[in-house]
Amino acid sequence: MAKRVAVVTGASRGIGKGIALELGAAGFTVYVTGRSVEAGPIPGTVGETAAQIDELGGQGIAVACDHHDDEQVKAVFDRVRAEQGRLDVLVNNVYSAPDLVPWLGKKFWELPIEAWDQVIDIGTRSHYVSSVFGAPLMLENHSGLIVNVSSSGAVSYGHNVVYGVGKAAVDKMTSDMAIELVGTGVSIVSLWPGLVRTELLDLGAQTDGDDVFIELPGEGRFDLSGAESPRFLGRAVVALLGCGDLADRSGRAFPSAALARELGFTDLDGTIHEVLLRPDA
Repeated sequence: MAKRVAVVTGASRGIGKGIALELGAAGFTVYVTGRSVEAGPIPGTVGETAAQIDELGGQGIAVACDHHDDEQVKAVFDRVRAEQGRLDVLVNNVYSAPDLVPWLGKKFWELPIEAWDQVIDIGTRSHYVSSVFGAPLMLENHSGLIVNVSSSGAVSYGHNVVYGVGKAAVDKMTSDMAIELVGTGVSIVSLWPGLVRTELLDLGAQTDGDDVFIELPGEGRFDLSGAESPRFLGRAVVALLGCGDLADRSGRAFPSAALARELGFTDLDGTIHEVLLRPDA
């Protein structure tokens, strides 16, 4: 059997890296994309992620890619076609999280107009573009899974207006793409992580005695001891790949903890964390 192939966008750090590592641990060849090729103020590069995938038993391939540039994105999938001739999993994760930080808790009239472009372009639009270039590779083999990393902010208020609009659009895209993919063997889902202890979150962490927490403007204090690891969502992707009813799930959005309870996977520490940013979602 040919080695399975995945592309994970925005995988130099955070959730993208966590998903890429779990796919590597499952034996995938994983192309990891991102702009970070040299160490910076936030830990993580695509090269480091690729190397860790190798250590876990997969094959990591680092690809420098600015997802603002459609030609660079197309080149990623052209390379996958030339080198592998197939694509089994596409994870659309890339997102300008560091750029969002100064805009947390801001009202829409307080945000610069560029906030709309940044959130919608590197997020919603980039997920669409990668899907456009990646889907044909899957369609040729009549199988595959596209995963859109989204958020419960799609259905309830979170952070600011543009964040919610972007996530709602991602989930609508998932739903509509699923309709057009019916009968092709290719499925698509959205995944909603809870609070994830990423490198960026650690940079903003505060302590109070033995407590480690993050304070989000307008949203309160969140205990990081119960946060998901970045690899938890990766385990969700791997578990979905083993589902017999994956086609029936296509077009839907799944919270990570709910999926863990249903499919029987845990985080690295053997537990199912459920620290939700929006408990009523």
